[in-house]
Amino acid sequence: MSQQKSSTLSTGLAMFSMFFGAGNITFPLIVGQMVEGGLLWALMGLIITAVLIPFSGLFSMTFFSGNYENFFDRMGKGPGLFVILLLLSMIGPFGGIPRCITLTYSTLKVYFPHLHLLTFSLVSCAIIFLCSWKKSRILDLIGYVLSPLLVFFLVAIIVKGLFFSPLDPVGPSHVAHPFFYGLREGYNTMDLLAAFFFSTLVYQKLKSQVKEGKSLLLPVFKATLIGASLLSVIYIGFSYIAAYHSAALDGTGVDQLLGKIGQVILGHYAGMIVCMSIALTCLTTAIALTVVCAEFLQKRVSSFASLSYEWSLILVLLVAAAVSTLEFSGIVKLLFPVLEVVYPSLLVLCLVNVFHKTFGYKPVKVPVFLTLFLVLYFQYIA
Repeated sequence: MSQQKSSTLSTGLAMFSMFFGAGNITFPLIVGQMVEGGLLWALMGLIITAVLIPFSGLFSMTFFSGNYENFFDRMGKGPGLFVILLLLSMIGPFGGIPRCITLTYSTLKVYFPHLHLLTFSLVSCAIIFLCSWKKSRILDLIGYVLSPLLVFFLVAIIVKGLFFSPLDPVGPSHVAHPFFYGLREGYNTMDLLAAFFFSTLVYQKLKSQVKEGKSLLLPVFKATLIGASLLSVIYIGFSYIAAYHSAALDGTGVDQLLGKIGQVILGHYAGMIVCMSIALTCLTTAIALTVVCAEFLQKRVSSFASLSYEWSLILVLLVAAAVSTLEFSGIVKLLFPVLEVVYPSLLVLCLVNVFHKTFGYKPVKVPVFLTLFLVLYFQYIA
């Protein structure tokens, strides 16, 4: 395999691993458990908002060389900076990072009931700090080491759960409109938000492996296709597992679904090993998010005060540790109202920015803010 093909493959695997964070593990299980008989429609909705839209957003960033500031500045310097701060807060210390930590905690707590959340959060943040310190090694760590392990263990759970375990009869859907339920749950993954900022890591990685002057559109598209395909397969598999093992999951908290399903399908000891491995890879998303947030914080603060990258990491992780005390369900409740409003506007921003680069389409503020107004009106006024 050539160096470029190897780099594209490892970057695609890294994309999958970075996106496969707290939301990606939990919400397909929730969809499968709640929808059951209407699962096909629900999966269509879930894949639209949790796979197609986020990876389209990441690909659209290629037209801006992975520079998210240039991407958002088309809205204007002030609005662009506000949106960047809002999104980084949500996927970073106030949402994404603590959600990864709390899900890892809840998954392991099924097997280690004496774990304490705050202590676990502080230890996790220390591990994230050490892994984020050497930025140049992050994608190599994720793409070559953790991603293959993650794929192997996830496939093991799916194959064992669907083909070599007793299956419960699938009951009727517990929701009125499965497609819209899946669409709504896809927002909770927050992957479109993360895609804008992950694109910098992805673009830099592929650029270093491609000959100077050669377009990166095709390598990014191939890597995106790899990541999106893997994510779709895992979503479908985990949703069907939850649907066919729904009786065993009754009464299980949403943040403990992964640990429980591992225990039910693989038994106590094998399930514990697999869940520990998946919990470890869950932290890879937190590592990527921490790097992005710390870099932005250092860059902005350094314009008027001295702040090292190490101290930026520490500040981001201290806030994340504090927010993690809200637990998984509390963090989800905090984030969802904002996600429901901003997602459609961000999708429109992606479209108009791609049209700008390919067809010279200039309007951006009117379509984006009009979308925002319409969503607010129909959600909270009409």
